[in-house]
Amino acid sequence: MSQEHTLPKAIRGFSGINRYWDKYVNMPTAKILPGEYYVTYHEEAIVTVLGSCVSACVRDRKFNIGGMNHFMLPQQNKYVDNDVLADSNRYGNFAMENMINEILKNGGRRQNLEVKIFGGGKILASMTDIGHRNIQFVHEYIQEEALDLVAEDTGDIYPRKVMYFPYTGKVKVKRLRSLHNNTIVEREMTYMHDIEDKPVAGEIELF
Repeated sequence: MSQEHTLPKAIRGFSGINRYWDKYVNMPTAKILPGEYYVTYHEEAIVTVLGSCVSACVRDRKFNIGGMNHFMLPQQNKYVDNDVLADSNRYGNFAMENMINEILKNGGRRQNLEVKIFGGGKILASMTDIGHRNIQFVHEYIQEEALDLVAEDTGDIYPRKVMYFPYTGKVKVKRLRSLHNNTIVEREMTYMHDIEDKPVAGEIELF
């Protein structure tokens, strides 16, 4: 690999994320999967593909450090009480708070943060309203934390490929009109089963 294509060193804790040189955008790129997030202060991209999951893109618009996550809440069971449903939101809270804390720890300032959100499509009827719940959760979180939501592309029935550039705040979104294989569906179903198999009470490690 030539010197110009050398990947910058990842922030501590993110060396396990899949990173590569994307020739189409001509820059280092991190690819995140369900349950992952990535934070950087370099000029690099973060990419993921979303079905029912949601990604929040958060950056400090003054210091140009930011990141993107990829998460899903556990499905609701209509027969459980409100306390259990409230506990299930902890998964989304961890997805947001862990990433924001990393941004702040590496030089960001809360008052400078801007947020863009994507995903939450209803790509499978069998997944009920999980996409809608993911969108509702992230809206409520942003409001409660008094964060600045500047853009979103959520809902509908389409999977999305999202590429985020934290250094500039730009986002490229491609709606996938058809699924040529079941990779997205299978990946999200596996992720959903994984988080539902873990107890809500006690320690939860998503990342």
